[in-house]
Amino acid sequence: MIQFDYGKRIYTCPFCRRQQAINGASFVKNSTGFYDEYGQPIRNGYESETELQICSIRCSNLDCRRITVLAMDFRMQKRVCDIIPKKVIRQFPDYIPQQIRNDYEEATCILNDSPKAAATLYRRCLQGMVRDFWGIAKNKLADAIKELNGKVSVAQWNAIDGLRKIGNIGAHMENDVNMIIDIDEGEAEKLGKLIELLMEKWYIARHDEEALLQDISAISAQKQDERKGAK
Repeated sequence: MIQFDYGKRIYTCPFCRRQQAINGASFVKNSTGFYDEYGQPIRNGYESETELQICSIRCSNLDCRRITVLAMDFRMQKRVCDIIPKKVIRQFPDYIPQQIRNDYEEATCILNDSPKAAATLYRRCLQGMVRDFWGIAKNKLADAIKELNGKVSVAQWNAIDGLRKIGNIGAHMENDVNMIIDIDEGEAEKLGKLIELLMEKWYIARHDEEALLQDISAISAQKQDERKGAK
């Protein structure tokens, strides 16, 4: 979902992910709906639900400048849908296993249409991350997460176990088949943000640390060679 707050006049470009203010030069909105013979909006009954503001925002980042389009309700208080891009999918580096990235992208693609199915895929993505990054290979995700206890912060562990439990709602039928526990779009979106956070704190942080340490070691070796050559 595109991060957009009309009240605060800020949004995050879904293409370059830069948060920025919106103003008259970067923001345009147009009204659409049904009108009577006098050109006045019809706002009685169900017709009021068709009144929309189509908002176009141009990114102020000179290296991006791409345009985002979304629909808001007539009073600009509630998001209706994202139009361009239809889905906001963050691209992660290829040193994160392909299958994990595939599960994340597939879950994000169906988030709006089926939050429960998205939660199930985020759960699968988490299981792959725990197995690959931490080397914890358990048949049951619950057992793997128990073994993860103590290796990550308490807050992170609680959120990870929470994602597992929420994903179970989509993965397993309740004992009472008539019991329906739904997961809404906003809840599933938060699960996706947790997956993104874990990718950053686990894979990307490890990669950046290793790269920095290698750079420092290489610089040190070079300086030592220079010292030897100067003698």
